[in-house]
Amino acid sequence: MEFITQQEVRDLGVKCIGVEIDGVDNQTITPEYLEFRKSAIESLYNQYQGYDIKHDDIIEGFYQLHEKVHVKRRKNPPASENLVKLLLKHGGLPSVNKIVDIYNILSVKTKLSLGAHDIDHVTGNIHLRFTHGDELFIPLGQSEPLPVQANEYSYIDDDNEVICRLEIRQVNKTKVTEETKNIFFIVQGNEKTSNDYVLEVAEELIALVSKYASGTGKILNTL
Repeated sequence: MEFITQQEVRDLGVKCIGVEIDGVDNQTITPEYLEFRKSAIESLYNQYQGYDIKHDDIIEGFYQLHEKVHVKRRKNPPASENLVKLLLKHGGLPSVNKIVDIYNILSVKTKLSLGAHDIDHVTGNIHLRFTHGDELFIPLGQSEPLPVQANEYSYIDDDNEVICRLEIRQVNKTKVTEETKNIFFIVQGNEKTSNDYVLEVAEELIALVSKYASGTGKILNTL
């Protein structure tokens, strides 16, 4: 599988590194992992006390990307913003499965948008490109497709199916479950994040997943 990024999307200010990690164990829960998760969430909760999300440059950078493709601000908050708000409201993060929990923690820590997709359910390659409006899009948790607006940047496979709309909405087709073995990760920033910062987060993701879920990771593209 290749990860192919359209130059026009990059010119918009989307900074994305694709990561592939194969042979993961998303089932075994060790005391070491549980301690990592507990400690990481507690530390993040303490760090975010007194934080004003309205003045966060990285979060605002995602809204600026959305504005460039005429996506309304109010109904389309960045994924990392949603996670930070959950953390502050509930004092923790919901647990989905080990892989999802790891990248959610990293997303809160860095404010980048992270996502994961089961490679064995991806058709062909993954393209970060502008939509044409004829793509298939069945969001996570829904059974019927939603209309796709033309000229939004999205992650799309060779079957013309959106696997992630912008960086905010993933789909049923490639959702990561406990049975998932091979994963494509999105690590996305914006004009407010340096290339080096996005790369550092991608490398930290590989290190965390390798440590707590095994697997062999590699970076699929450069910025």
